[in-house]
Amino acid sequence: MVYITQLIYIKEGQEELFYEFENVVLPLLWKYKGQLLLRLRPTSSTFVANSIEPPFEIHLVAFETEEGLEGYSQDETRKSYLHLKEQSVRSVVLIKGTQVP
Repeated sequence: MVYITQLIYIKEGQEELFYEFENVVLPLLWKYKGQLLLRLRPTSSTFVANSIEPPFEIHLVAFETEEGLEGYSQDETRKSYLHLKEQSVRSVVLIKGTQVP
């Protein structure tokens, strides 16, 4: 399994565009043997400690294979909606890893 964690920072006032992008691209995960394990929208009261700016959302996604992740990244439908991501997302911290027994 390949795991992707994203800390997503949204441009102020662009939440609806971000939601529109997510509503299209998240259902595509299954085509590539991927799944959304967690989608969190943290609040200030949920942080015990932090030394970085709190993100708007945190996503944990898993793919069975690297090929699945690559297929999802290159999906034509997803790519046709990337302009919504570009308009709404200020930055993303992406952490990639695998499960350790």
